[in-house]
Amino acid sequence: MSAPQKALRKYFGHDSFRDGQEEVIASILSDRSALAVFPTGGGKSLCYQLPALLFNELTLVVSPLIALMKDQVDSLVTKGIPAARLDSTLSADETSKLYRRLEKNKIRLLYVAPERLANENFRKRLAKTPLALLAIDEAHCISEWGHNFRPDYLKLTRFADELKIPRVLCLTATATPRVANDICRHFQIQPQDHHQLTFYRANLDLVITPIATHDRREYILKQIQKSPIQPTIIYTTLQHGAESLASFLKSKGLSVRPYHAGLRSEARSEIQEAFMSGEVPIICATIAFGMGIDKSDIRAIYHYNLPKSLENYTQEIGRAGRDGKQAHCELLACEDDLRTLANFTYGDTPQPHALRSILRILLDQPGEFDISTYELSRSHDIRPLVINTLLTYLELEGFLKATSPFYSTYKISLTRDLEHLLNGFDSNRQSFLRKIFETAKPGYKWLELNPEDAAGEIGESKEKIIKAIGYLEDLEDIIVKPSGVRQGYRLLKKPDDLLALTQRVIDLFQRREKSDIERLQAVVAHSLNPSCLYASLLDHFGEKMESCGHCSRCNGHAPPLTLPSSDPPKITDEDLSLIQNLINLKQPGLRTPRALARFLCGMTSPATTYSWYLPHGASRKQRLISHDAYSLLELHPFESILEICEAQIIH
Repeated sequence: MSAPQKALRKYFGHDSFRDGQEEVIASILSDRSALAVFPTGGGKSLCYQLPALLFNELTLVVSPLIALMKDQVDSLVTKGIPAARLDSTLSADETSKLYRRLEKNKIRLLYVAPERLANENFRKRLAKTPLALLAIDEAHCISEWGHNFRPDYLKLTRFADELKIPRVLCLTATATPRVANDICRHFQIQPQDHHQLTFYRANLDLVITPIATHDRREYILKQIQKSPIQPTIIYTTLQHGAESLASFLKSKGLSVRPYHAGLRSEARSEIQEAFMSGEVPIICATIAFGMGIDKSDIRAIYHYNLPKSLENYTQEIGRAGRDGKQAHCELLACEDDLRTLANFTYGDTPQPHALRSILRILLDQPGEFDISTYELSRSHDIRPLVINTLLTYLELEGFLKATSPFYSTYKISLTRDLEHLLNGFDSNRQSFLRKIFETAKPGYKWLELNPEDAAGEIGESKEKIIKAIGYLEDLEDIIVKPSGVRQGYRLLKKPDDLLALTQRVIDLFQRREKSDIERLQAVVAHSLNPSCLYASLLDHFGEKMESCGHCSRCNGHAPPLTLPSSDPPKITDEDLSLIQNLINLKQPGLRTPRALARFLCGMTSPATTYSWYLPHGASRKQRLISHDAYSLLELHPFESILEICEAQIIH
């Protein structure tokens, strides 16, 4: 019996590998980098967990989801495998203990989020740690052609080179040929080490039902009531869509809960556990639900709205029928959804003047500087993800280098009185520490210390002060509650032509917008395809198939020439008056036509989410998003709303 087979039986309790796993593991054990494109639930994680047990050095796993990391680490630990995760939920004490285990080579698999690699101190620690393998989950995020591009993933290639990691394993459940080629190019993966399983699942019955917006609720109700209640996920585009549909189904006597990113984390955890246990069989959810859900008996997946890409759709239906039994996957296709999804895409594209302003700020800094993406996001009304994308490109083009994140404020509680604490140090250190504490603002229970202010007052470096705080915390002389994350950067060079660089960045975001719209159009084309639905879907991922014989097309349900749609409601004089009333508030976050159009579409932005206004005749301010004009025109195309806003603002 080979070493991988022995490890499979000993640690994972299996006698044989699933399709594709043994071939991927063979590539890795032959010291070659590899790409594994397996469908959702195809057993990707074993492809790096098992080799990690056969290496003496550390396997580093990059994963974007904390919940997924936690579940995998907990599962590995119960099997007796020394695994750990390093994420933002760990306390300073837990992080210190993890680092000590790492230094003693007591960890075999370490899970981190991609953002962790922006931390220079963490990179320095890893540079001292022998690494056998870098495993990158959700590897499609590295490709700007992917449906879920994440800027921090772009830096992984450089990271692997800097640390001289001998082999890299990229894993994804959704890679088109273009995306797969992009991943292979980044990590120099050879064709024989690109392992791909078919996306075809014989037990999933695909159905596409063209339907008008006003008929969907009743249709979903009848579909669910046709058979005994079973584990079901209904995906919606919007949070309020998940809430309203769940309320409707609940009013009809069904056990159902909504799930979306707007709920508190405790509520989300409770709903997920209720679904996993079977207590609540039906979930109405946005795409926030499903990643890492390991429930094998999901019998139905409904898409109440069009998905934003075929990649998302494939990933979501892949959560059904993992036990091998038949499952129903139905997409309710209505062209009205296209407007909403397109509006979000157009609304997310940053405005050129905001990009120009941020670039001037970032590239006009001294050698060492720090920023808060939160503050930049609010002041320029650009989403944090866009700011991070911009920073990543400036790093990749050699203008900036990330140093380390740090906290701008520390709340400190002494575990013993200051004089006793200082007694353990020599006179120089006593003087230094006493000066630090003298700069802190006293509170009822906590001292509040700003390292930057303290550095200016006592004439020492901020880094030295932060290091002293960490040292006292390690000694358990103080309890620390940090807040206000800021990311450090080093300016490496200035652009020869700032205008040309600005235009390249603007072009980048406009390409992303165009690519996202093309993905939406691919969903519509798939919905109207007269041939086998599986053949259409597999073709998107580079596979060929004649027909499945069991989808709604193969069963004789031909599509219409166009999807059902409804005309947007007429814009009335009252609507225009309401918009003018909003403009007259002179809100900083609504001063441009594009920002105003986003608000009228129902899209929050950093500048409007935290803004308040005083309604006419009221004595108390209200949140701006409670204004009657918020989402007033959400059923209209973005370009039409933009024209109205331009006319209203000029007027």
